[in-house]
This record gives sequence, C-alpha cells and structure tokens, in this order.
Amino acid sequence: MKLSLWDTAGQETYKSITRSYFRGASGALLVFDITRRSTFLSATSWLRDLRQIAEDGIVIVLVGNKSDLASASTVLPSSPSQDSSEGKDNKRQVTKEEAEEWCRANDVMQYVETSAKSGEGVERAFLEVAERIYQNIEAGKYDLNDRRSGVKGPGAGGGNTARTVNLGMNDAAGGKKGQQWGGGCCLS
Repeated sequence: MKLSLWDTAGQETYKSITRSYFRGASGALLVFDITRRSTFLSATSWLRDLRQIAEDGIVIVLVGNKSDLASASTVLPSSPSQDSSEGKDNKRQVTKEEAEEWCRANDVMQYVETSAKSGEGVERAFLEVAERIYQNIEAGKYDLNDRRSGVKGPGAGGGNTARTVNLGMNDAAGGKKGQQWGGGCCLS
C-alpha cells in the first residue's frame, strides 16, 4: 500500500488551492494545535470543506499536535490568580475530552494526540487512517478502476502488485519478526 500525503498547511490564504487536493482523497488527518484554541475551532470549517468536496465516506482522524507542551487533560488557567504549579508548564487550551466530544458530534472516526517535536503519536495517526482505508478496500467500498478515486487498483500506480501489506498498531509498535519500520511517516 502506498500513501500519497499532502500537507495543505491549513492557512486561510491557501484554502482555494487546497480544495483541489480534497477531490479523490480517501483519508485526511485534520490537525490542530492543542495550545491554540483558534486552530481547534477552525477544524469545523475544514471538516465542512472536506465533506463537501471529498468522496463520501472519507476517513478522517482529528489530530491534536504539540502534546509535548501540555499535561494530559488540564487546561491552562485563564487568569493569573488561578495559576498552579502545573499550569506554568502546561500550555494546553483544548482538552482530550473536548476533542473526543467534537469527534463524536461531527462523526469523525477518532482523536489522536501527537508531538511533531518528539514524534510521539505521529505514526499512530497515520496508521489509523491507512488501516481504515485498507479495510474499506477489502470491503469493496472503492472502485479501484475509477481514475477519480483516490484509491487505485494493482498496477495503477506502477507499484509492486505481488506484495501484501498488513497494517496494524502492533506492526507500528514493534513490527513483525524480521520486519523493519523506518522512522518516517509513510508506508509504501
């Protein structure tokens, strides 16, 4: 399985351009910064655009980045009088519970927290999307011969058609015996 990944940067300036990447997309990682509430609030607009432009049933995982700057669930106090020793190092503005509730309310598959700085959770986020896309392929949910589809059948991408790929969290954590996982984000 080969994944083509597009980082649209999430900036409003590029929104008209990024919409073209949504056509034919089978999966998306909707990323926000847990230390900036405004980025979480804008996820709703990005989700609406994805659902209007992408194929029905697009696999979406909400990703809260910068977990290295936050404690598990505690939100940074809003006023100095509420300051605590934990709040000094904690820059979190969006809790896990709040993000998970947003996923339930918006029919988004899952919420994953990551740290681009340490790499924690990054591979898990990509595997969640890739594994669900693979399950959809196995279930026949995509027309592998339709050029408009983001999922292409054997030979369409010029890849090795005899290879079988099994995706799973256990594979990412330690790999199968004799299998090596690189430190990158992509599977091919």
